[in-house]
Amino acid sequence: MATSKLQALWNHPAGPKTIHFWAPTFKWGISIANIADFAKPPEKLSYPQQIAVTCTGVIWSRYSTVITPKNWNLFSVNVAMAATGIYQLSRKIQHDYFSEEEAAVAKE
Repeated sequence: MATSKLQALWNHPAGPKTIHFWAPTFKWGISIANIADFAKPPEKLSYPQQIAVTCTGVIWSRYSTVITPKNWNLFSVNVAMAATGIYQLSRKIQHDYFSEEEAAVAKE
């Protein structure tokens, strides 16, 4: 039984013999690195990098539901990329534009 399931995975149209399997698998590395950057101070984050991660996640999570066969690994990794990118962008924007206003209000 385990052999037949392994063989079914191996021969699946989105299985390990295709780029459709490996591309999202490597994208998980980007998502994990972005999660590791949660500890990084907001001033060290990059707008272009986080915008690219966010846009890639949003665009490809939508596209991954249209292609056949459905690649749920691709969908999941892109949702994770979009979520981590949006979180990092919100941290950066809050630090750059709202922390100064709060500091000025606190001085008054």
